Amino acid sequence: EVYLEKRTFFVSHYFSIADIAIWSGLAGTGQRWESIRKSNKYPNLVRWYNSISAEYSNPLMEVTALYVGKKGLGKPVAAKSKEVKNVTGDSSDKAKAGSRSSSEIDLPDAEMGKVWLRFAPEPSGFLHIGHAKAALLNQYFAQRYHGEVILRFDDTNPTKESNEFVENLIKDVETLGIKYQKITYTSDYFSKLMALAEKLIKEGKAYVDDTPREQMQKERMDGIESKCRSNSVEENLKLWKEMIAGSERGLQCCLRGKLDMQDPNKSLRDPVYYRCNPVPHHRIGSKYKIYPTYDFACPFVDAEEGITHALRSSEYHDRNAQYHRIQEDMGMRKVHIYEFSRLNMVYTLLSKRKLLWFVQNGKVDGWDDPRFPTVQGIVRRGLKIEALIQFILEQGASKNLNLMEWDKLWTLNKKIIDPVCPRHTAVIEERRLLLTLTNGPDKPFVRIIPRHKKYDGAGEKATTYTKRIWLDYADAECISVDEEVTLMDWGNAIVKEIIKDQDGNITQLVGVLHLEGSVKTTKLKLTWLAETNELVNLSLVEFDYLITKKKVLS
Repeated sequence: EVYLEKRTFFVSHYFSIADIAIWSGLAGTGQRWESIRKSNKYPNLVRWYNSISAEYSNPLMEVTALYVGKKGLGKPVAAKSKEVKNVTGDSSDKAKAGSRSSSEIDLPDAEMGKVWLRFAPEPSGFLHIGHAKAALLNQYFAQRYHGEVILRFDDTNPTKESNEFVENLIKDVETLGIKYQKITYTSDYFSKLMALAEKLIKEGKAYVDDTPREQMQKERMDGIESKCRSNSVEENLKLWKEMIAGSERGLQCCLRGKLDMQDPNKSLRDPVYYRCNPVPHHRIGSKYKIYPTYDFACPFVDAEEGITHALRSSEYHDRNAQYHRIQEDMGMRKVHIYEFSRLNMVYTLLSKRKLLWFVQNGKVDGWDDPRFPTVQGIVRRGLKIEALIQFILEQGASKNLNLMEWDKLWTLNKKIIDPVCPRHTAVIEERRLLLTLTNGPDKPFVRIIPRHKKYDGAGEKATTYTKRIWLDYADAECISVDEEVTLMDWGNAIVKEIIKDQDGNITQLVGVLHLEGSVKTTKLKLTWLAETNELVNLSLVEFDYLITKKKVLS
C-alpha cells in the first residue's frame, strides 16, 4: 500500500510481468479480493488494480482464461474489455508494452553494473520537458544496466546562472523520480581545467586570441586562420595570465584550441576553450575572472567523473567529433556518446533562453506558469508525472526527429487520472437557468454518495436535493417538451414546459420527477446543482498556447 502511494506500476515506470503476476494473485482470490476492495483499507492498491484493469485488459483477460478452474483459485475477477496493442505474447513482448522503443536500443560497449551516466543541466532556468526526456533516458539506461546517474550542474556561465535555478532544478529532478548517485558541479573542477588549459598552451595545442568576436566568427566560417594562431608559447602564456587577472588586456582575449581550421566540420575549427567574465559566480563568487566553455569542460569532467556513456540530443551531432578530439588532446579516457532525438512539441519553445524572455517581459506569471512547458508548469496545470514518464519512454532513445502533439500527452494523463479522480459537479454561471420540479422535495435533503462510482478510494460527498435545480443553458437547449431526461445521481424527470422570453431565449423549465423511469431509455444525462445558498463560486481557466506558430524554428 505504501509502496504504491506515488507509483503507477510495480517495476520501473511501465507495465511489466510484475504487474501481471500481482494482479493475477489478487484477481484469483475472487470474492475475497472484492471484499478487500470495498473495505477502503488499501486505496492505493485498489487505484493501481482499477487502473491496469482498464488499460491492460487484453493480457489480463488471457491470464484469467488460462487460470480459471485451477486448484486454489477462486472465481476470478475479470478485467473490463478494452483493446490494448502490443501487450500480448511471451514475457519479452509484455516487457515492451510500456517502453517499446527504449527496450530495443542498446548502449555501445555497456557492461552490466559498470555503466555511469550523467544528467548535466545548466542552472540558467527551470527544467522543461525536453530536459525531462534526457533525464528519464539516463535513468532508464542506468536501471537497465544496473548503473548509476550523476546529477551535474554545468555552471560555466555566471551571467545566466543562479542558486534559485540550482534549487529548482534539483526539485524538478526529484519530481521526475530521478535517482542520482550524487550531485556535482563543473565548477568543482575549475582549478584542474585551468591547469589543463595551461598545459595545452605549453604543448602548442591551444593559443590566446584577441580577434574581435564578429571577425572570429567570420574567419571560422570561411576557414581562415587567426593572426594569433602562430603566436609563440611565451606570448600565449603571457596573455593567458592577463586573462586570469581579468585585466583590460585580458578581457580582450579568449583561449582557443588549435585543431583544424580547414575541417569541413566547423566545430573543429579552433573552438573557444576559455573566455573572460567579470560577473561573480553564484557558487564561488569572484574567485575567477575566466570560465571554461561547455565544449572544453564537458569532455574533461565526463572522463574525470568516470562517465562511461554521455547521452546527448542529436542537435550536438556535429560537435561529437570535437568532443572526442578534445578528450584526445587532453589525454583523457574516451567516453561513449549516445544520441537521441531532441523533443519538439507543437506551438512550443524548448529553449531556456527564450523561455526566460517570457518571464522577464511579464508574458507569464513565472517559470511555473501552467502554459509553460516546464516540469513545474505542466504539473501545476494538472499533469501526472506518470503520464510524462510514459510519454517519454514510449518515444525511447530513437534518433528520429518528430514534432509531437500535446494531445497525446494529455490523453495519457486522462487515462491515469480518470479511473481514480473524484467527480464534482458545476454549472456555468452565465445563462444558467432553473428547472422547477413540481413534485420535488418540499424541503432540501442531503444524501451521501460516492465521489467516483467505480473507485471507492475517492471517498464520498454530500449532495443536496431541492425542488429547484440549476442546469447549464447549453443542456437546456437540447431538451424538448415532454422529453424524459436523467438527472445524474438522482433519477429521471420529464420536462413539461419550456418558458422563453420574447427573443426566444429559454428562461426556465418546469418538469416532474419520474424516478421509476429507466436511465437506459433517456438520451440526455444532465448534471445539475441544487438551488441553495451554499454553492461555491469557481473560476474556470482555459489555457491556450503562448505562441501561434505550430512549428517554431530554432
